[in-house]
Amino acid sequence: MADQSEKQKMMKDNNQPATDEAQDLRAQTTSNEAAGMSRREVLKLTASAIVAAPLLPATTQATQRKAAAKAPAPRFFTRAEFALVDELTELIIPTDDHSPGARAAKVAEYIDRRLAESFEAEPKQMWRDGLKLIETISQEMHGRAFLQATPDERIALLTRISQNEREPKKPEEKFFVELKARTVNAYYTSKIGIHTEMEYKGNTYLKEFVGVDAT
Repeated sequence: MADQSEKQKMMKDNNQPATDEAQDLRAQTTSNEAAGMSRREVLKLTASAIVAAPLLPATTQATQRKAAAKAPAPRFFTRAEFALVDELTELIIPTDDHSPGARAAKVAEYIDRRLAESFEAEPKQMWRDGLKLIETISQEMHGRAFLQATPDERIALLTRISQNEREPKKPEEKFFVELKARTVNAYYTSKIGIHTEMEYKGNTYLKEFVGVDAT
């Protein structure tokens, strides 16, 4: 995840409804800290400061995969597509020492629901094609599926497709812009994004207004 100024920049594009309330997953933050890297220390993919997540320990990843297998079936994505989206969004906004990341905020679930409810065919096809492109490029670059790639290989792929984020031309570059925009919108309208990441407290009463010393 980016530093605070980058986060504020990302927030400007938020205009979608909030995601479901996410549970407090501070424990996940602790596990990432144990991996030895904070979200702000890891590799920046673009000048607009998407950064790569510190990959969780293998045991934690296995636990997450088991939990995903037991989760309700996605409404739009296949289970394989959903797992890929879940990983991609977590790489864009990973857990750090300040707040949980996209996975904890259920960003993939939100994207899945929004696409399932969409009456437009274009965004649905864009996601189908985009996810296939991710797998094609992963095979081309590393000879294996994205989720079987090493952490460095995953980051290398995302770095490649994010190079021309401001003026995307290739299909995979356009898909990256869509992926990032949906991820940021979903995250920063989630409970975690609003209350934990941005520390928004809502309207509060002042017990006393101390005024201003004009002397």
